Amino acid sequence: MSNIPADLHYTEEHEWVSVVDATTVRFGITDHAQDALGDIVFVSLPNVGDAVTAGTSCGEVESTKSVSDIYAPVSGTVAARNDAVETAPETLNTDPYANGWLVDVTVDDAN
Repeated sequence: MSNIPADLHYTEEHEWVSVVDATTVRFGITDHAQDALGDIVFVSLPNVGDAVTAGTSCGEVESTKSVSDIYAPVSGTVAARNDAVETAPETLNTDPYANGWLVDVTVDDAN
């Protein structure tokens, strides 16, 4: 059975979303997504300052089986990125919800 933390929000594209504060969200891929991908060998993330649009690709995850897009769950500006997953992509397999977070986004229409 997949690990599904109850305090997170989830997208149809298998990304998880956590509210960091009133204007920022953090997201990553779910345990189900990493399991379906298999051994992750490469991660490409957007850069800090890049604009992302909800529902559109903002990066990719490559495994020994396939390449999968990472979809932005919200529209906004990249506030932080987890460079550690680019140098150690296997972190997404071992810890997708904590050390395997991908990007923090300052939301465009945060109210």
